Amino acid sequence: MRLWSIHPKYLDRIGLVAVWREGLLAKRVLEGKTKGYRNHPQLLRFKESERPLDSIDAYLFQIYLEARRRGYSFDISKIRDIELLGILKVTRGQLEFEFTHLLRKLEMRDRRKFEELKNLDLRDLKPNPIFIVIEGGVEKWEKSSID
Repeated sequence: MRLWSIHPKYLDRIGLVAVWREGLLAKRVLEGKTKGYRNHPQLLRFKESERPLDSIDAYLFQIYLEARRRGYSFDISKIRDIELLGILKVTRGQLEFEFTHLLRKLEMRDRRKFEELKNLDLRDLKPNPIFIVIEGGVEKWEKSSID
């Protein structure tokens, strides 16, 4: 499971569809509707927020907006359209880690998207709008082996 902290505009088609699907799974976990993935490290920041379900719905709403911008038809009825901005924190180091990880994936599966993003200055990275960026390294919950 990868719930990207980076802005969904950086994701290729495969990544955008995957994060929607995985985000919906995360929502089911937070709702207590599935037994798997309950302790997945990617869920910690949502679980630890004041309103976990609002946080995951706001996260997924940003994914939905990007999909709609691209002309995709994600099913909005699966989430509540909640626009909460800057409600969770993410470190600058985490954004950079994720973006570098994404570039490695794109180099293999979507050369056009890779070429579009490869020269982006890491200082200009944008997060999913539900996050506010703070200084710091890679988040403690990040898996040591890359998924």
